[in-house]
Amino acid sequence: MQESNDDYILHMKNIDMFFPGVKALKDVTFNLKKGEIHSLMGENGAGKSTLVKVLTGVYLKTNGTIEYDGKIIEPKTPLESQLMGISTVYQEVNLCANLTVAENIYIGREPRGKFGQIDWMTMNRKAKELLHNEMGIDIDVTKVLSFYPVALQQMIAIARAVDTQCKILILDEPTSSLSEKETEHLFSIMRKLKNQGISIIFISHFLEQIYTICDRITILRDGEYVGEYVVKDLPRIQLISKMMGKEIKEDEIEANVDKSVPEQETIMEFDNVTVPGKVKDMTFNIKKGEVIGLGGLLGSGRTEIAETMFGILLRTNGTIKVDGTEFSIKGPMDMMMHRVAFCTEDRKAQGIIGDLSVRENIILALQAKAGMFKHMPRSKQNELADHYIDLLRIKVSDREQLIRNLSGGNQQKVIIGRWLATEPNLLILDEPTRGIDVGTKSEIEALAVRLAKEKRMSVVFISGEMGEMVRTCSRVLIIRDHEKLTELNGDEISTAHIMQAIAGDYHGHA
Repeated sequence: MQESNDDYILHMKNIDMFFPGVKALKDVTFNLKKGEIHSLMGENGAGKSTLVKVLTGVYLKTNGTIEYDGKIIEPKTPLESQLMGISTVYQEVNLCANLTVAENIYIGREPRGKFGQIDWMTMNRKAKELLHNEMGIDIDVTKVLSFYPVALQQMIAIARAVDTQCKILILDEPTSSLSEKETEHLFSIMRKLKNQGISIIFISHFLEQIYTICDRITILRDGEYVGEYVVKDLPRIQLISKMMGKEIKEDEIEANVDKSVPEQETIMEFDNVTVPGKVKDMTFNIKKGEVIGLGGLLGSGRTEIAETMFGILLRTNGTIKVDGTEFSIKGPMDMMMHRVAFCTEDRKAQGIIGDLSVRENIILALQAKAGMFKHMPRSKQNELADHYIDLLRIKVSDREQLIRNLSGGNQQKVIIGRWLATEPNLLILDEPTRGIDVGTKSEIEALAVRLAKEKRMSVVFISGEMGEMVRTCSRVLIIRDHEKLTELNGDEISTAHIMQAIAGDYHGHA
């Protein structure tokens, strides 16, 4: 059956977006049908966020046309696009944490009484009904937003968008902080909205989720349009090939992990280490030149173990030895002096310094280690920055570019470069590939393996994606409820075994 133009809510044609010295989008096309869930995909830096910002009035496009609901539009502000019926829910929830749930839903649209005052009773009742009817959520809407977890805050942001009568809902990495159950709940809401005729643009790096929830995919690469595909007609390996711009075979995605037994020399030992409520009676060691994984579900205690390794959390019981020596750990600086490095899970809040350049971000940890009175010469800073930009293939215009203007994957590479500059013996990577594209993921996985193999560095690799653990680690500790259940070695490491071990059903290794 021939599709008519009436089937579509949005046509973005020949979109160009130029920044000084950078061509962010070049001749990009994007078409969205009424009542469909459409994935916008591409590696970090491909132009996905830029295209969304053009559509929502954050950026004014350089060239091209946007036809929305049969009319040519030129949104100049996010508010203007919102009033047209285009709403966005970002990965970092853009609501007011200090206001109540009801205030967040109706901010700027509060129901008013006869004399213009806010009708609090009506607002609270309407907010409660909206969340119950649209989201299947029953909560106290008079509590401040920060009282609730991120997953609920995202649902509240979606409820607000739906209540503003949006016709297009843009969800930018909405599941990156959600558990499997929370993601399923979000998907059921997305299907309900789709059935109501709302069109959804879904941006995610989880391939499994794209194939579960989306109808069609548009792929961008290097700011250019690659193509538009029906999800069920596009095999995953082809999707990855189109995103990366090269044909790859299944086995090429796998990092060449060394499953052989690592050296016997021990870098770090935990013996019955306890941090109340965070780490429970933890005993394990890390060998020189191995990639050791911490496997487990969200909230299992993996990050807390990493933070204890780096001195952010301080033990109350047990012993920690580094290079065979026990010492008093007062904080992260003690661990840095013992050549331990930590790439945090939350790169936005705890990793990058957005107002500093790539160069300044890379030399930060090394400068801190040297002390504020031992200023590093500018030539040395430049040399280090250029070395790690080259080594990690960081896409920048130059070393002085502000880090906040880089894509998420390139920001992550800068943070890894920062810690590699300290020449660590032990590098802890907490969810290093979260929120970044498939190509950069593969590079970071392969880098972890290479550092262990060639530099004899020990790497702790934490990931919620089991395939990454299988591709990257020669040993995996299974963590549940803040304690170690078991460990898998070498050929024992498989997705099935990790899942069985987390469930407590794997008996292949004591």
